[in-house]
Amino acid sequence: MYFTKGQASGAKAGKEYFFKPALVSAFKHGYGLGDFRHDAVAGLTVAIVALPLSMALAIASGVSPERGLYTAIVGGFLVSLLGGSRFQIGGPAGAFIVLVAATVERHGYDGLVLATAMAGLIMLAIGAFRLGTYIKYIPYPVTVGFTAGIAVIIFASQLRELLGLDLAKEPAAFAPKLAALWSAIGTIRPATVVISLACIAAIVLIRKFRPHWPSFLIVVIGSAALAALLQLDVATIGSRFGSVPNALPAPQLPPFSIEKMHAVLPDAIALALLGAIESLLSAVVADGMSGMRHRSNTELMAQGAANIGSVIFGGIPVTGTIARTATNVRSGAKSPVSGILHAVYLLVFMLVAAPLAVYIPLAALGAVLAMVAWNMAERHEFWTLIRTSWADAVVLLATFLLTIFDDLVTAIGVGVVLGSLLLLHRMAQSVNVDMSHPANGEGYDPGVASDPDVMVYRISGVFFFGATAEVSIALDRMGEHPRAIVLDFSEVPLIDTTAVNALAAFAKKYDRRRTRIYLVGLRPDLKRALVAAKLHRYARFAKDIDAALQRLKPSLTA
Repeated sequence: MYFTKGQASGAKAGKEYFFKPALVSAFKHGYGLGDFRHDAVAGLTVAIVALPLSMALAIASGVSPERGLYTAIVGGFLVSLLGGSRFQIGGPAGAFIVLVAATVERHGYDGLVLATAMAGLIMLAIGAFRLGTYIKYIPYPVTVGFTAGIAVIIFASQLRELLGLDLAKEPAAFAPKLAALWSAIGTIRPATVVISLACIAAIVLIRKFRPHWPSFLIVVIGSAALAALLQLDVATIGSRFGSVPNALPAPQLPPFSIEKMHAVLPDAIALALLGAIESLLSAVVADGMSGMRHRSNTELMAQGAANIGSVIFGGIPVTGTIARTATNVRSGAKSPVSGILHAVYLLVFMLVAAPLAVYIPLAALGAVLAMVAWNMAERHEFWTLIRTSWADAVVLLATFLLTIFDDLVTAIGVGVVLGSLLLLHRMAQSVNVDMSHPANGEGYDPGVASDPDVMVYRISGVFFFGATAEVSIALDRMGEHPRAIVLDFSEVPLIDTTAVNALAAFAKKYDRRRTRIYLVGLRPDLKRALVAAKLHRYARFAKDIDAALQRLKPSLTA
């Protein structure tokens, strides 16, 4: 079994096997010491970015910080080892925060483990049945809408840490969360606010003046040192979660039962859908930056395996991460070895420096995630879509608001349905029936083309169920009973079954009136569809208008 040409990760055209990781292609086409040096540097750069981010994302998702590290190490390793992109970096992602936090709140961590493992199986199935290609058909306003909505939720989830609020339990849902945060507004800690603002300012300044420096790691280390030296009254990883383990836990299969699987199934579907979308978007970003091509179905199978592996080792859902993948490409990575090394570096960091993580202020991690939310909001694309098209604005705002106030699966589902309906409306509006055809002018036999009993129409556009009513009305407006009607389909790329049935009804009606119907300019596949629908019983086929008029000439002059 193989893929079509052009889906290889930079490989030459040829057979693309059913499951062929990009790592295999990289080694097959030559991999030397120089490539390894580039990958080693890129992997280290990404690991430095991923270290604080993985812990911050885990905390924001409602679990302990070490689970983010487990995810980046195990999940990131498997994504790079098995994935279909040369540059994809796997790990915990901001897009998952809402779903993970809600799943943990409803079902506990064990429920999250089971839902993630089931999501992994779903992604394996999507890749195995080669369905990954269809994910690209999700409308762009939907992806911008849910990404912006997730950014808003991430920022809201960090207000507690940024302000140092004393809150016993923070709801996962957006509206109850804001209400709980407002009720605790009187517990703001000035020292925490100072740390938060200082970290955000430092990140902005470092990115402006020293963009190649690891801003996240610098502010996390700096704030930890400052808080420890000055004995600041701020919450830290140690004060809330205790010590961070300095080794991976033993693998453990998630406990499950039929009842539990049924309960977490909606969450598993949501995690699989979001993970598939996010990972393939990230792979596309890497393609655009590198000029390579990823294998979407191989990538999805790798993501499925990575999610299962992540939770077996105590992690949380994993996906391709756009920011870390882009960092990997910009850092000069040559192959998936960089992603594998990034996971190895993180494991070393955890083994060596885990005891020091207890000093990291949660405000610093909140500042990191606040900047992540700001960067992922896609503000320019959001306002451009709002201004450009009312239809895109409707899809965008519906997805955006449902992501914030309802849930991601509903938001994506409604967005896709709305986008599809609006597209069908546009397509239906673009179908045209030209009743003043040039057959009545030059270029045709004047004895036939000028005959008032011959009516020629050209249909242009996709003739489908959305346009059937309009086309039928236009054809029925002729009012008279001509001896012959020629329908030109040379500008029709597609006819669906609804349109075929409408065309058959039209042909039957005029056949009963002894009007000859000629269908011309049909593509071979369209002609086969019409013949299969028995339309040849009521209409004739001709190559073009001229051929139809020539065949009509004897009967008209008789």
